[in-house]
Amino acid sequence: MRLDKYLKVSRLIKRRTVANEACDNGRIRVNGRTVKASYDVKTGDRIEIAMGTRTVAVEVLQVAEAVRKDDACAMYKEL
Repeated sequence: MRLDKYLKVSRLIKRRTVANEACDNGRIRVNGRTVKASYDVKTGDRIEIAMGTRTVAVEVLQVAEAVRKDDACAMYKEL
């Protein structure tokens, strides 16, 4: 699954276009390196999102195309 879609489906970022812009601006890092929105997310990846002065780090637990809102938090683990 593409990184921008994963961020939207997991509800780490509200909209896919916002996730795409964050990737283009270099605010998203996967496993310690800056990646594009087309990066293929895999289980076990570590994603760091820089939002303003705050940085959120999560580990990917599962990748699913469609998830209910209540189950979205099960897709990742905050570090």
